[in-house]
Amino acid sequence: MLDGPRLSPRSGRPAEALVVLLHGYGADGRDLIDLGRHWAPLLPGAAFVSPHAPEPCAIAPVGRQWFGYVERNDAERWVGVQSAHAALDGFLDAELARLGLPGSRLALVGFSQGTMMALHTGLRRAAAPAGLVGFSGIHVVPPERALPAFDAGITARPPVLLVHGDADEVIPPAALPRAVESLSARGLAVRSQLSRGLGHGIDPDGLALAGRFLAEVLG
Repeated sequence: MLDGPRLSPRSGRPAEALVVLLHGYGADGRDLIDLGRHWAPLLPGAAFVSPHAPEPCAIAPVGRQWFGYVERNDAERWVGVQSAHAALDGFLDAELARLGLPGSRLALVGFSQGTMMALHTGLRRAAAPAGLVGFSGIHVVPPERALPAFDAGITARPPVLLVHGDADEVIPPAALPRAVESLSARGLAVRSQLSRGLGHGIDPDGLALAGRFLAEVLG
């Protein structure tokens, strides 16, 4: 079972929403939990959790991975998001049940490999999440022959916000318009921002944009 650092609602009352923060390759849940502290004034009724990915990082002595990421190609990513889906989906169910919340009060926020997971699992939830935020990521799709089954597996179409740096040296900025096109073609409402001068990371503008988006969709 996945686990990681948690933040209780700033309001001091029972949680009215759950924001799950999905870290990138080679990091762990501690890497993103401070986003919850940053957004808590905007989302006083939200609980935050940042689970550690299920596997030790294959190429580093510390850190975790949602899936192996050595080849860094489409085939590896497609196998990877499928392999990690059940663990993440089960964790989301357990956290919602623990807080007594319906699936519609869930938001997913991912960074890099965490964005790949948010976009894969978030579209396959039984109840549509309130929203998905992806920083510096990719919408992973299968080979063309598998697209009919892929599309049939989409059960939820929450609003999506994607933010990417135009100087990203890890995941090329071209991944942003490709993701917007892919998600839009599948009936999702997508907002996006390409951040000038930003590498593979999250800047204050992206933080603020995402905070406003989360406050809107969870309001």
